[in-house]
Amino acid sequence: MRLSTKGRYGVLAMVELALQFGDGPVSIKEIAEKQNFSDSYMEQLFSTLKNAGLVKSIRGARGGYVLAREPGDITVGEIIRALEGPIELAECIDGGGKLTCVKSPECVTRGLWKDISDSISNVIDNRTLQDLLSK
Repeated sequence: MRLSTKGRYGVLAMVELALQFGDGPVSIKEIAEKQNFSDSYMEQLFSTLKNAGLVKSIRGARGGYVLAREPGDITVGEIIRALEGPIELAECIDGGGKLTCVKSPECVTRGLWKDISDSISNVIDNRTLQDLLSK
C-alpha cells in the first residue's frame, strides 16, 4: 500500500501555504520551485484542493493561493481524501456499510483490515497542518 504523489505532494504544498499563513497569497510557481514539483501538476492539485474548500485563490499580479482556514483547522486526512478519495484498505472496508466482497460476511481477516484502516484514519484525522509545522 502506497500513497500516490497526489496525496504526498498535496500535503507538502499545503504545508508551504501554512508556513506563509497570514502573509498573503503564495503562487503555484513559488510552491513548485520550493518543493521541486512541476507547475502543471501543482495546478491540478490546487484545482482539486480549491473545489474541496481547503484553499482559496486570489487573482491578480500578486495573486496565488491561501489556506481557506487556519492551519490548526485543516487535517492531513482532509487533504489526502480530497486528492486521493476515500481511504480503503480492502474492498470490504468502504466506510459506507456496503459489502462489495462476497466473502465479507464470513471473512476472518475483515476485522483486521478494518482495524488497520481505522488506525490510519485516526492518525491523519488527528494531525493538522499546524501539528506538522510544530515538529
